[in-house]
Amino acid sequence: MAIITTEWTGKEYFQITELDHIEFYVGNAKQAVHYYRSAFGMQPFAYAGPETGQKDRVSYVLKQKKIFFVITTPLSSHHPATNWLATHGDGVRDIAFKVDCAQTAHDSCVSRGAESIHPSKSWGDSDGIYQKSAIKTYGDTIHSFVERKAYNGLWAPRYVPLKLPTIHSEDPGLLLIDHIVGNVEEGKMNDWRDFYENIFGFTNFVVFDENDISTKFSALKSRVMRSKNWKVKFPINEPASGLKKSQIEEYLDFNEGPGVQHIALLTDNIIKTITALRNNGVDFLYVPETYYDGLSNRVGDIDETLAPLKELGILVDRDDEGYLLQLFSKPVEDRPTLFYEIIQRKGSRGFGQGNFQALFESIEIEQEKRGNL
Repeated sequence: MAIITTEWTGKEYFQITELDHIEFYVGNAKQAVHYYRSAFGMQPFAYAGPETGQKDRVSYVLKQKKIFFVITTPLSSHHPATNWLATHGDGVRDIAFKVDCAQTAHDSCVSRGAESIHPSKSWGDSDGIYQKSAIKTYGDTIHSFVERKAYNGLWAPRYVPLKLPTIHSEDPGLLLIDHIVGNVEEGKMNDWRDFYENIFGFTNFVVFDENDISTKFSALKSRVMRSKNWKVKFPINEPASGLKKSQIEEYLDFNEGPGVQHIALLTDNIIKTITALRNNGVDFLYVPETYYDGLSNRVGDIDETLAPLKELGILVDRDDEGYLLQLFSKPVEDRPTLFYEIIQRKGSRGFGQGNFQALFESIEIEQEKRGNL
């Protein structure tokens, strides 16, 4: 049975203002940039590469409202992204936080047992000083700490405005990153709960067990960690024993280890957002029409009318604080790893527990098509 508490029980060792950006390692940044612009409506923002003095990689920064994606491709086999990509394929390398002091955040985490990727480094130009440090988290994923208080430039030194040809795609109206979900090995979920409690001082505010998220074939467990200001929410999943391979096991097989499973993007009008994304070519999981039978009895009164929700396949769930609407894409890579969730919150701080059964069954349909169930 799910356990949910909004009480803060953590220790704020250092302040995390908000998520700064997500960095993806990809095999061909130009093509990935085109996809995120045409499908998700991301806008060109900044660029670094050989033309700007960055010789070993290219990085494109895309934005939409408060969402920043950095798309990076190595230009040499000596760059660490080359081996990363050979193992995992395209995916999320870095979940970066905006902090007051990159050195303090790094040293604070390392003092409690975190593994350092690198201490705070400074880069400067005529716009000031930009600082960044990093530590390791699950799999080959890292957390960077970004300090911008002394930097007034576009993004960071060696970045210039990104100018690209116009793409005609619909604006989905995405606002910010709501949460980021990680998949870890069986038996490791509580270790990573402890990591975020002890290293970051986060609170474990939701617990789901195999009775909450299961079908007759497979199941998973999940814990959701959060920062004090609610700006960072990290569900952590592990597989649970079942008759067949779970979606988490499939992910771990194809990602060759733990990593980021999905990114949830917040909107304030999910009907408009899903309509635009579908028109832009984003492929979403199929929701059986029977899901909508008796929906009003399950979730009560909502502001939206049922017809467009049913037409678009949007799921609805209610908790004590309100309700939410959500829908999940199919994997956006050829490996069945990374996918996206679109979510609109109408008071609810939950994650759609009432939709888990329908969601899990939809994912298993796709697994079976791939021969991985």
